[in-house]
Amino acid sequence: MLDIKLIRKDKENIEAKLKKKEPSVELGPVLELDDHLRHTITESEHLKAERNEKSKLIGEKKKKGESADALMEEVRKIGEKASALDHKRTELERAFTHALSQIPNIPMDDVRDSQDKEENEVIKMVGEKPEFGFEPKNHLELNDTLKLFEFQRTAKTSGSGWPAYRGNGARLEWSLLNYMIDMQQINGFEFWLPPIMVRPPMMFGSGQLPKFEGQFYEVSDKEDPLYLVPTAEVFLNGLHYDEIISEEDLPIQYAAYTPCFRREAGAAGSQERGLIRVHQFNKVEMFCFTKPEQSEEMMEKMVTVAEEILQGLGLHYRITKLVTGDMAFTAAKTLDIEVWLPGQNRYYEVSSISNCTDYQARRSQIRYRPKGEKPELVHTLNGSGLATSRLMVALLENNQNADGTVSIPPVLAEKLGMHVLG
Repeated sequence: MLDIKLIRKDKENIEAKLKKKEPSVELGPVLELDDHLRHTITESEHLKAERNEKSKLIGEKKKKGESADALMEEVRKIGEKASALDHKRTELERAFTHALSQIPNIPMDDVRDSQDKEENEVIKMVGEKPEFGFEPKNHLELNDTLKLFEFQRTAKTSGSGWPAYRGNGARLEWSLLNYMIDMQQINGFEFWLPPIMVRPPMMFGSGQLPKFEGQFYEVSDKEDPLYLVPTAEVFLNGLHYDEIISEEDLPIQYAAYTPCFRREAGAAGSQERGLIRVHQFNKVEMFCFTKPEQSEEMMEKMVTVAEEILQGLGLHYRITKLVTGDMAFTAAKTLDIEVWLPGQNRYYEVSSISNCTDYQARRSQIRYRPKGEKPELVHTLNGSGLATSRLMVALLENNQNADGTVSIPPVLAEKLGMHVLG
């Protein structure tokens, strides 16, 4: 969340910056709730102070043997008013927190102001689009022969949009994940294999709730409500929920593998078929906690790690800096890494790396203590390192041969013990 003190101090400037990201943002209602809440707190504290003073007088009168009935009645009425104000305060705090949590992070000054994602700035191109001496197939057409994944039978077991990898497809997916995990560890990221369910406060802390309620899979358990992770970011951010981290421990670099679960199924059409957009996909996530002055350097490192993985796989890709209107709710700046998919004739994102500044840290109360000073909020960064299943699509479509076989990149062939699928 944003710092309410910052909004109070510079409402017009903050609102103008936020409107670049979300034009409908209005800070007036949040400030009204804030003012009402502060007034209620002040009134409640005054009443309690008055009650304490009169309670002392009651004690003094009783010691003197004097009647304190009138004072006791006043104290009773003050207590009722204070209790009503405490109830009002609780309701206002809930409404204020909800309203503040709906406001996105402030875009950094170097992010282009636009609501049109077509204006995302391409800042780097690596490699070239493959050229084929034949009509290339998309990954679904290749799968007709190779039998690497299954949609029709899993539609019977789980519904549409839930793929299953089979045979060499499952082996290739697993080899790909192991390769990415190895690359994370080589670059100093501590590897985690986390639970795939998280508590609601973790979803709130990472910025998934309440803004995007309904987009995730919730386990119906009244005693212990849980969500299937939409991304390991939720778990990794939550590891230091409500903690003060030692300054010497920063930066902290984590990586985790999880399946990711999201309700979005994508629109119908040739560009969204197959593995492009599904309810469940595998992802290796990078997540970092840093001091504020370290976060931009860490973002560059995370991009470099993702690039190393793609370069090792021999894939053509580009990096785009997202415009204000295309960034995630929690992000202050985002760089997307997109691979070329011949079967779709377009680029698709396989890694999105974001600097969330102190936005998630404030929601999660994650701080660090500079030596001899008060605790300060850390900065958090997240990024795919990388996400399948689109990466699987890229491998199949970019490395296909005229006979319908698919060549396997050397970094994976070594793990698989084969160089060609088919």
